[in-house]
Amino acid sequence: MKSSFIVVLAAAAGLLWIPGSASGHHGWTAFDSKTLLTFKGTVTDFHFVNPHSVVDFEVKDDKGQVETWQGELTSAARLAAKGWTATTLEPGNEVTITGYRAQSGVRTMRIMKILSADGTELKIESGN
Repeated sequence: MKSSFIVVLAAAAGLLWIPGSASGHHGWTAFDSKTLLTFKGTVTDFHFVNPHSVVDFEVKDDKGQVETWQGELTSAARLAAKGWTATTLEPGNEVTITGYRAQSGVRTMRIMKILSADGTELKIESGN
């Protein structure tokens, strides 16, 4: 009888924990999923980390002024499964980056596609 009570209590605790953990991840709702932007730029830094890897890069605007942008990728673990390492992107690499801009208007984007200078696509998610 005592062990069945412990099992029921553990199950109830597990059910209470699930909603809290599911809401812990913000997802991609901070980005405008209706408008894709594409930039040719230069990598200034690459952070191969969890929960999202980050690429810092510079692009020139219509007037030739340099803008600093930041792009979020999936986790380092998921990128590693696609062959990425901490040195896949290095400062000075020329890239073409496509993604969704932050809804707040800051120069941050959810990266959907990255092409190296020679046109090779760096695999990000399954299916691309």
